[in-house]
Amino acid sequence: MDTITWTDFEQVDLRAGTIIRTEDFPEARKPAYKVWVDFGEELGVKKTSAQITTLYAKEDLPGKQIIGVVNFAPKQIGNFISEFLLTGFPDENGAIVVATTQQPVPNGSRLI
Repeated sequence: MDTITWTDFEQVDLRAGTIIRTEDFPEARKPAYKVWVDFGEELGVKKTSAQITTLYAKEDLPGKQIIGVVNFAPKQIGNFISEFLLTGFPDENGAIVVATTQQPVPNGSRLI
């Protein structure tokens, strides 16, 4: 595994945000949701496509605070523009477990 410097780590902007809306994304090649997250006053609401349908029902996601990488360039996914990366870990079956905060923090808080 390659090591990185502190400066390298500082370039990845990981922020806490709260999911405010989810929709099915039937046009995606793999099962996914369209997800809108409030990252606070500085960043506002950003959207992404997330392959988290195995472990999460879309109606259970609003209100969940997640951790996202907010400084990726926008990416076209089908007919949808993804503006951030919702982070998570694969479980033993490969399903994504969303990375969350252990306790609520202000939306837009940066991981340090």
